[in-house]
Amino acid sequence: MGAIGWALVSAFFGGLGVVLQQKGAMEAPPASSAGFVGSILRKPVWLAGGACQVGCWVAQGIALTKGPLSVVQPVAALQIVIALPLGVAITNQVVGRREWLGATLVVIGISAFVIATNPATGRNTAPSDVWIEATAAVAAITAFAAILGARRRPATKAAFYGTASGVLFGFQAAVMNVFVDVVPDGLHAILTSWSTYGLIVSALGGFYLLQTALQIGALAPAIATSNAACPITSVVLGRVIFLEHPQRTTGGKIVSAVSAVLLIVGLVLLARGEAAQQLEAAGRTTNPATS
Repeated sequence: MGAIGWALVSAFFGGLGVVLQQKGAMEAPPASSAGFVGSILRKPVWLAGGACQVGCWVAQGIALTKGPLSVVQPVAALQIVIALPLGVAITNQVVGRREWLGATLVVIGISAFVIATNPATGRNTAPSDVWIEATAAVAAITAFAAILGARRRPATKAAFYGTASGVLFGFQAAVMNVFVDVVPDGLHAILTSWSTYGLIVSALGGFYLLQTALQIGALAPAIATSNAACPITSVVLGRVIFLEHPQRTTGGKIVSAVSAVLLIVGLVLLARGEAAQQLEAAGRTTNPATS
């Protein structure tokens, strides 16, 4: 099986995994409570979703060994579209024409952005001050998105928390570039490298924010914003930290601009779709525990 086949496998497992995790999160106590994480980790449906996510990452890794990011990422982004009908069946999501159109525009926007970026190979390491500045910027953007979304309407809140999680996952991908060079040097090097703890903090933060977004009950904006923010953050950090400058022609710059517009329009449609209207009508911000 080639890169596209493995990317499709990754998309399927990713879509199924996030819906199963949403079901587990929606059955847990509120995300702001102390028992939230412990509760979801004890739910078989959530653990099954976690296993699917592992399958998603493994399949994506295999796909990247067989083809370039510009081929794999657009196909893997189809998990947004795969998740929607699964959400209807598993977590009773409402998916109308706005959600479908929004999800389609997000997939097209992500695909066009990744293909048009075409970054040149940069450096493998970066000065400490560059990492410090980048980390501070990521922390500020993540906090701003979370604070901004805290008092918003349900679907918009899910979108902001999804964005915050995607930014952290994109940062995690950048840190991974440093961590993989440390691993061959042994356990002592791993335990004394800042990249180890950068990975742990970004992974846990992204995990918590995504589960919070999923618990709100609006699947489409939560998964779409996370999937969009992750590759965009990775590309931006690749340029800032590793000097991976895009090799864009004039046409490539136009495509990048159009992809940004498509992403924004798609995300707005998702945040204002039928699911959002129903959540607002019900006056629900989080699901109470049902188990």
